Amino acid sequence: MTDSPTTVRPDRRAELAAGLARVRARIADACAAAGRDRGEVTLVAVTKTYPAADVVALAGLGVTDVGENRDQEAAPKAAEAAAAGVTPRWHFIGQLQRNKARSVVRYADVVQSVDSVRLAVALDGAAAAAARDRPLDVLVQVSVDGDPARGGALPDAADPDRGLGAVAAAVAGAGGLRLAGLMAVAPLGWEPDRAFARLAEVVARFRVDHPEATVLSAGMSGDLEIAIEYGATHVRVGSALLGMRTTLR
Repeated sequence: MTDSPTTVRPDRRAELAAGLARVRARIADACAAAGRDRGEVTLVAVTKTYPAADVVALAGLGVTDVGENRDQEAAPKAAEAAAAGVTPRWHFIGQLQRNKARSVVRYADVVQSVDSVRLAVALDGAAAAAARDRPLDVLVQVSVDGDPARGGALPDAADPDRGLGAVAAAVAGAGGLRLAGLMAVAPLGWEPDRAFARLAEVVARFRVDHPEATVLSAGMSGDLEIAIEYGATHVRVGSALLGMRTTLR
């Protein structure tokens, strides 16, 4: 008799428990150093390339939010976890193609990577077609360095499709979406302090127009402390929690 895809081995559960304890301690220490309440920061466990069994184990350890980067992996994983009775808050955090919107809205609670008006429109239409019982929470991904060649809405541009103001307005005006806040990744080659200080400036301007959009997803395994110092409400942690990935599919 073979194990099911969601069977959790005791040794793996122990590994995850140890990783989770370390990450939670780092978050608590960072909050204390920044003079923030620990309850202000949510851990999003990034489980890409890891099995649904890890999602089940993490849920059993108290993790409520799980992030995935690719729909072709996330959709079946969410279904396997649900079949095991585990329904975390699923965050889609990777680059999203518009033709995947109909799939993503069926399992995701949050999409963190909306960076164009066209994608916002596609998600809104998909959410309506899926007859969701609540709006899809959306974070607008911001390009910290403003490079149009990479992902992220452009904070200082009036671009009608990629400008931050245009994307935020499209999300805020969509009946099937809720503008929850912003997401960013520190650009390659930038020191985290520089990146998150720049992001904090963008956030301050953004919240003048959207004061209710209070979520800020920033910081990963290597820089979560600095992100928390600059106001992150959600940190996306993979390797520090689940271990180094042996293969990336």
